[in-house]
Amino acid sequence: MESDLKIEAPARLRDVVLERLRGAIVAGRFASGERLIERNLCDLLGVSRSVVREVIRILEAEGLVEEGTRGPMVARLDWGQARQIYDIRVMLEAHAARECAGRADDMVRADVRAALAGIGGEGALDATARFYEVIFKAAGHDIAWEIVQRLNGRISRLRALTLASSDRKVSGLVRMTRIAEAVIAGDGAGAEAAVRAHLTEAAAIARRILEA
Repeated sequence: MESDLKIEAPARLRDVVLERLRGAIVAGRFASGERLIERNLCDLLGVSRSVVREVIRILEAEGLVEEGTRGPMVARLDWGQARQIYDIRVMLEAHAARECAGRADDMVRADVRAALAGIGGEGALDATARFYEVIFKAAGHDIAWEIVQRLNGRISRLRALTLASSDRKVSGLVRMTRIAEAVIAGDGAGAEAAVRAHLTEAAAIARRILEA
């Protein structure tokens, strides 16, 4: 009877499609406000309309897709929305970094180093998310991490937007390294200040791009 209830293959297919479409939106392959036409997505991804519709519903819940007058489209991202996201991030991430630095043991320090090592290569967005996950969980801020996770799609869009900019005075990797070094050194005030400096610069870059 148990085998009759298994639906692993369709679930895996949906997850693959979700990951690819989410990645394409985050990377900017679909423009802000662009219509997502089911038939075109089916052809592009090689899947049925039912899978595309399910994926679009999930992306709507993540804030990456919204319903327009002519159907689903890539959610518009303006500075007003981005500013709120950065404000939330500053409050949650700065506090978590301070707490993490105060609690960091050898295992946490090793996890921070491992996450930092992945930020400079391929999969930098995933490695950055992992970096913050280590910090939030080591700080004991599990609920705050859940809030950040709900914003993750939009955070990733902004991250991709600012990382692609040549307008940075200090590279994102250098900023993240300063956060990591402060956490590893047990310097709570330094970790908090490094997070604030990183997000303040990222917000300024996002504002220039989104208001242009």
